[in-house]
Amino acid sequence: MQPLVAVILVGVPLAWLVGFAAYAYVDAPKYGMNPRKWALISFAVPLFGFLAYIFERDELDYDPEEGPYAGGDDGRTGGFAVHESRQGEKRLGPAGTEADDDDADNGDDEWNDPDGVDL
Repeated sequence: MQPLVAVILVGVPLAWLVGFAAYAYVDAPKYGMNPRKWALISFAVPLFGFLAYIFERDELDYDPEEGPYAGGDDGRTGGFAVHESRQGEKRLGPAGTEADDDDADNGDDEWNDPDGVDL
């Protein structure tokens, strides 16, 4: 095997693994994570270990109070974010028809009934 081919087949992937491990080692303390553990995982488990570190790191930053789907305590949104351009539109009922607000009050459950059948 020629030395250039050996460098390409062994050296380049090894350099990537060392780079991933070095990045995890330097970056982990910023998020309160164990740098040795994540550097070892990033080096020992090719590519997947580094991606696991990135995803785990991002999970530590999530604040549910500031999330895009936080809030929505009014009855209309029910915990889902509604875009400003869609505010005030009528809700859709079964099969894409407009939902009647008075049907929800009298206890009729149209969502589970087959089309054309009122049980």
